[in-house]
Amino acid sequence: MERAVAQGELRPGELLPPMRELADRLGVNPNTVAAAYRNLRERGVIETAGRRGSRVRPKPATTARDLIRVEVPPGVRNLSEGNPDPALLPALAGAFAAAAGQGDREPVLYGHAPVEPELARLARAGLDADGVPDGPVAVTSGALDAVERALAAHLRPGDAVAVEDPGWGSLLDLVPALGLRTVPVGVDDEGPLPDAVRSALADGARALIVTDRAQNPTGAALTAARARALRAVLAEHPETLLIEDDHGHHIVDLPLHPLAGATRTWAFVRSAAKAYGPDLRLAVLTGDAVTLDRVRGRQRLGPGWVSRIVQRAVVRLWSDGAVDPAAVAARYGRRRDALIGALARRGIEARGRSGMNVWVPVPDETGAVARLLHAGWAVAPGARFRMSAPPGIRVTVSTLTQDDIEPLARAITAAVGPAGTPTRTYV
Repeated sequence: MERAVAQGELRPGELLPPMRELADRLGVNPNTVAAAYRNLRERGVIETAGRRGSRVRPKPATTARDLIRVEVPPGVRNLSEGNPDPALLPALAGAFAAAAGQGDREPVLYGHAPVEPELARLARAGLDADGVPDGPVAVTSGALDAVERALAAHLRPGDAVAVEDPGWGSLLDLVPALGLRTVPVGVDDEGPLPDAVRSALADGARALIVTDRAQNPTGAALTAARARALRAVLAEHPETLLIEDDHGHHIVDLPLHPLAGATRTWAFVRSAAKAYGPDLRLAVLTGDAVTLDRVRGRQRLGPGWVSRIVQRAVVRLWSDGAVDPAAVAARYGRRRDALIGALARRGIEARGRSGMNVWVPVPDETGAVARLLHAGWAVAPGARFRMSAPPGIRVTVSTLTQDDIEPLARAITAAVGPAGTPTRTYV
């Protein structure tokens, strides 16, 4: 069945035979089929709804959202990838040369500490300054690695996880890949909606994942008022695993309003990707003592540690002030605001409170993407980021120039209007 899903022979949402019927057809014990179905549920391929039977998941783990993308032909501006502006990333050669030199003098061997002490000190100082509760520090291979390890530390296949909708496509793939169930939670410019979070937790969601700033794809950022409201909801469910992703650190000038500490188990993640370069593959993770102990214990049995040479290079980048966070945030902010303003003047709603993306609600997502591609602009279809949220497109503004704004706004306005026939379906 898993192979049939991967090859498209079984479609998302397709109803599967009842277990006893399939057992009779195959001439095997019903317990054998039950075990196979259970294995498929745990692998995130199917879901079971009591008497309504089992069916292929609407977005099974074998159909990654990253495959929902446009093919960008030569000559088309690619605003679909969600990458930072390379011109705003720091030079890495000096930092890595210094880190390699230190490695020559002080080689890291098996049994040595997995976290560079100076990295832990600097990270902890930054977390303290932003009001994140005290906790141990671990280093992971990027934010998604940290989220996966935190989920695996507490949840079991079949558990439900409340996630932002629209939200980070890779996360929406990860949750079912772990055999967990996604529960969509609506988002506005101030973050997850408290009533939606309350409903999800009341219905049994065991974890909540929140993006504090520069939410992908909408640019939402938690305000002080929204954070207070969400902490009050979480206080009603103190056993919830809370995971916060602050991937906008050092590219956003809005203050952090952490939720950490509102529940007994929590994890807070900061990635170096957006400000210092995706290829660094480094994120800092803190949380309660039990969560961090489980994460670090499992990490020891897998990759062991994130290269201390990379950690030392990041220490050098931080210590030398290789990135000016205020200047980077201002650059991205001007590009976002310029596009949102140009669209508003044309009567087009767009969202983007922080970060490097602008979210544009559209009535016909497929048609809008196709028309923009024809006009010379590639944007990301909203299907990569949403479950039950209305259609939209994500525009990454990181490389836009002032001269790009008006032509792009005109193209989006034309694309959102009455349609021709869509040429490709993304949902």
